[in-house]
Amino acid sequence: MFISSAFAQTAPAAAATGGGIMSSLTGMLPLVLMFVVLYFVMIRPQMKRQKEHRAMIEAIAKGDEVATSGGIVGKVTRLSEGFLHIEIANGVEVQLQRSAVVQVLPKGSVK
Repeated sequence: MFISSAFAQTAPAAAATGGGIMSSLTGMLPLVLMFVVLYFVMIRPQMKRQKEHRAMIEAIAKGDEVATSGGIVGKVTRLSEGFLHIEIANGVEVQLQRSAVVQVLPKGSVK
């Protein structure tokens, strides 16, 4: 009883709006704008950071001083395809993945 009267009341209003393609496009406009803002605020800066990090990792050379994601700071002694050997103290060498390097430090910062 209540449902049929509710449908009867909304049916003429829906028919009166026209339902053209323009109204469906304006309905989608906020969703499209949200994706555009999301792209420029989140996705694009993240891609830029990844590109810079990849370039930094590829440019690491023997003798560079680096900081890792685990907080280890040391001097690069050997390089291989996917790993680095870092001297963290005299006679103490650690093998790490290249992706674990967060920052290349200026020369002379590790003593």
